[in-house]
Amino acid sequence: MGIIKIPELLAPAGDLVRLKCAVDFGADAVYLAGREFGMRAGSANFTPDQMREGIEYAHSRGVAVHVTCNITPHSDEVDRIVDFAREVSALGADAFIVGDLGAIEAVREGAPNSVIHASVQSGVTNYRTARMLYDMGVSRVVLARELSIDEVADIRAKTPPELEIETFAHGAMCVSYSGRCLLSRYMTGRDANHGDCAQSCRWSYSLVESNRPGQYYDITETDKGTYILNADDLCMAEHIADLARAGVCSLKIEGRAKSHYYVAVTTNAYRGALDAFAADNDAPCPEWVKAELNKISHRNYSTGFFYGEQDGALTYKSAGYIRDYSVAAVVEGYRDGCIVASLKNKFFAGTELDCLEPKHEPFIVKTDRLMDEFNTPLDVANKPTMTLLIPYEREVTVGSLLRMAGK
Repeated sequence: MGIIKIPELLAPAGDLVRLKCAVDFGADAVYLAGREFGMRAGSANFTPDQMREGIEYAHSRGVAVHVTCNITPHSDEVDRIVDFAREVSALGADAFIVGDLGAIEAVREGAPNSVIHASVQSGVTNYRTARMLYDMGVSRVVLARELSIDEVADIRAKTPPELEIETFAHGAMCVSYSGRCLLSRYMTGRDANHGDCAQSCRWSYSLVESNRPGQYYDITETDKGTYILNADDLCMAEHIADLARAGVCSLKIEGRAKSHYYVAVTTNAYRGALDAFAADNDAPCPEWVKAELNKISHRNYSTGFFYGEQDGALTYKSAGYIRDYSVAAVVEGYRDGCIVASLKNKFFAGTELDCLEPKHEPFIVKTDRLMDEFNTPLDVANKPTMTLLIPYEREVTVGSLLRMAGK
């Protein structure tokens, strides 16, 4: 086997704060959306000025920016994509992520020299589709989540080597084929294919017989209804070697609508996993990486369809998230032997804080001594955004997160 290429780490950026967080914590590239045409209407997304600032911030640190244009557009929308592409291209975006054939044509019209990636919304499940998109000028395909590792490798083997292969490696899974869902719009009027999914698939359902109105029957053995449509979260941190050997060039983290904390933890963890793989292609995933991914809000983890269908890939008992950690404070500097931090959540002196520093393994910061900005000792930090001083033996990177166990 030849030299294995280390995949790019592609992180979500729901707004400018999360973009900077993804860049600082180790992303090779980020993906974001403008105020239109992106598949996450719940995110703040970017105005043109914010996009310009984000692109400049990323490029100054060697990080690429991919802009999504991956809704399923109607006729009254598709022509507006031409002007959107022209504007975004002028801002310096590195690539467009596009899911619709007509939208690809519109992007080409507005930005003739642009790089185009075929979104997961394109539903690429076979090598002929991938090859056809390449012939249309697409430089990368984001493969459907429903594929196995062997199918990914088969597509890689049967397509031009210049065509890049991207897959999702972490985050929420959609029960509809690669996200092409009609359930949300039918039940709530919110169109998932325009980025406004109500996540109806994660609600609790019971069975009602038409002649017995008001009588609800459980479909499973629980007394809370069933979650027959509720997918587990994807986590491939322990299987990066398999993805790389299958020919995947970019690992994508889902989550443009998720928190700054989620972006920091997942980006840092996958950066650590990729760096460990780069150092030794046969080394197992570091234990600290696996531990980190359990410190964010998530559903039960699975490997999705990569190793065939799994009995455990759906969650039947609960649609809720597992939440074990919260951010106590954010590091803002270092002076006189103390970490300077801004309080986010109340905690008591003596609490052991788990520090997440960009591109590092986490470590413990003890708060046996805790002071306010005037060096007054504190028993409890409880004033929102107050400045804290915490003695520590070395400077800690600005933007590091000090976490505590518990919600």
